[in-house]
Amino acid sequence: MLIARRADTRARADFATWKMMAKLNGASALPQEAQTFLKSYKGLLKQMPETEATEATIKLMYQAYYGEMGGAGTPPELPAQSPVQEKDNVTAFKRPPAPKKAAGRKAMGGTDAKPRLPVALIFASLVVVYVGIQFYLR
Repeated sequence: MLIARRADTRARADFATWKMMAKLNGASALPQEAQTFLKSYKGLLKQMPETEATEATIKLMYQAYYGEMGGAGTPPELPAQSPVQEKDNVTAFKRPPAPKKAAGRKAMGGTDAKPRLPVALIFASLVVVYVGIQFYLR
């Protein structure tokens, strides 16, 4: 039964991958075995609806994989899985709108004014503190 589950999982994953490759015009790069299964799938599509053709092709692949994986005899029937439903789950990339400088800073709680203390003043005060500590320790 473990071999049967592995074969079924592999058949479903491979079929989904191969079908996507075919949609992206990359079927010629697939192995010969994959191309054969895709041709049989296209033939089944002419005879039955897509979900039935998909399940029939996966069943053929499952039987082939079961034998390859060392299964003896006919492959056992596995519990029926929910039909394969394709969803277009690809989201188009949209660049977020650029924040306006005035509105963006005020929205974050800031203001448009320049920083209060310039860097040179901060550096000078640190030098004074350092010299003061050195003078005090001597």
